[in-house]
Amino acid sequence: MYNNYEPQVDNGLYWSDAHSAEPVGVYAAKTFGWMALGLATTFAVALATVVSGLWFVLLVQMPMIPFLLAIAEIATVIFLSARLQHMSLGTARAVFFLYAVLNGLTFSSLFLLYDVASLIFAFGMTALYFGVLAAYGYFTKRDLSNLRSILLTGLIFLAIFWVLSIFLPLSGFDRIVCFIGAAIFMAYTAYDTQKIKAYHQMYSSHPEMAGKASVVCALELYLDFINLFLYILRLVGRRSD
Repeated sequence: MYNNYEPQVDNGLYWSDAHSAEPVGVYAAKTFGWMALGLATTFAVALATVVSGLWFVLLVQMPMIPFLLAIAEIATVIFLSARLQHMSLGTARAVFFLYAVLNGLTFSSLFLLYDVASLIFAFGMTALYFGVLAAYGYFTKRDLSNLRSILLTGLIFLAIFWVLSIFLPLSGFDRIVCFIGAAIFMAYTAYDTQKIKAYHQMYSSHPEMAGKASVVCALELYLDFINLFLYILRLVGRRSD
């Protein structure tokens, strides 16, 4: 679920924001709206999977399904990033919601692993931190693009740690790594929020591409929120009895 997608910029599609057809505030609000709809879709699918009993089929009777879902999620993000400039806006949105649905199936396990109070508390903390960092990323005058290499290094560290933890007894470092992971995705939240304004300026006179860039930003912010939530949940969550 790590987020490191940077869409390629087509210089032939660059226009000045002097001819913007949509204010940047409206553009940003729509982007966060798509992100919120993605999160709502994931939550609805996860809850429906648990209530319907489908989780038993997915997680118990068919143990390979979680791995297949993980592969499908990765493939979905790769497809979106590789084909963005060639697909329609409607297709880009459909792929985004497909990812949200697949993630919802995976997240159904959280309702079984953690009690509901822990999930609500972790979600509330995530929303608070995410909101503060998103506001900072939007309003700050500081250029956050220089954080990209640092954040990418952090993602690589997290990925290596979790892979090694499968084969080595590294559970004693889990809590420290969760703090590091939460810090990385809080920083990513500010970084990705600032990119909304950059995309708006870049594609403001090209509505189709601006819409697709908005979907990409929504996906990146969605991934920031999800990863931040997971790290906070690991830190404060209480396991179900």
